[in-house]
Amino acid sequence: MAIGSVVALAGGVGGAKLAQGLAEVLGPGKLTVVVNTADDFEYLGLYICPDLDTVMYTLCDLHNLETGWGLESESWNFLEALREIGGDTWFRLGDRDLATHIERTHRMRSGEKLGAITADFCAKMGTSVRVLPMSDDPVRTMVDTDIGLIPFQEYFVRLGCSPKVRGFEFEGIENAVFNPLASESLKEQDLKAVIICPSNPYVSIAPILSLPSVRNQLRDVVVPIIAVSPIVGGQAIKGPAAKMMRELGCNPSALSVAKGYEDALDGFVIDITDADESSKIEELGQRVLVTETIMTSIESKKRLAKNIIDFASEIGATHI
Repeated sequence: MAIGSVVALAGGVGGAKLAQGLAEVLGPGKLTVVVNTADDFEYLGLYICPDLDTVMYTLCDLHNLETGWGLESESWNFLEALREIGGDTWFRLGDRDLATHIERTHRMRSGEKLGAITADFCAKMGTSVRVLPMSDDPVRTMVDTDIGLIPFQEYFVRLGCSPKVRGFEFEGIENAVFNPLASESLKEQDLKAVIICPSNPYVSIAPILSLPSVRNQLRDVVVPIIAVSPIVGGQAIKGPAAKMMRELGCNPSALSVAKGYEDALDGFVIDITDADESSKIEELGQRVLVTETIMTSIESKKRLAKNIIDFASEIGATHI
């Protein structure tokens, strides 16, 4: 099916899964994935890009199917050796994954931009999908918790999401420039849809939408903007989104996610489990697609992607 090009906003495992489905359905040269980089950080002197790498590895079909992150057939000799000599090992770096971080860090210290390095990695690892970091400028998610302000990876990995969340700050966001190639993608003549993947709305999608000018650019887009709920049956498929919502005084539901995106969307996709929420979401002014959104295989990823693309075409036919 060739319906034109699609821009997807993504972060983490859920975003990577849908991106893979979209890539399969759309075909070569039709998908641009703009990925959150606010969870990037430095660890052991290396520049780590968790969301970017998860999307890249998944699109290249190199990802670890059990964890959803990291590389397949991974080994952990480096980490074990580091532990034996008393090194810091709270963030798991596999031996194969380590090569990505070492090469990226080396090239960035030599003056190359993150976007150019990512494009080169994607080409060498085997995907033609255009994977773009949201910005080449550093942005860092800080989690405001009951024990203080904590860098996101410390909260997420080292502390296992245990502190109570009070809010989020994106350090450097005011000076970060939205990736120019992403801006160009939103203006392509054959653009048919912008899709917000089922990623954590607070720490994967919000940093992208918080970049200066992004919301204005989305308002200028004349094609449907559609989001997929990461919440199914009151729970996040993966990650702490539901916990975060509860701690922020928000009922974890598809409806709550839709309200958070209210000013940006034309359509919203929810799982059949949450079909009873569709009428309330429609009251927000969003068209609703009720379908199976849980992706457990490449077939289910492709099926969801096709359903979203068809939904975008339906909205586009009446979109003003």
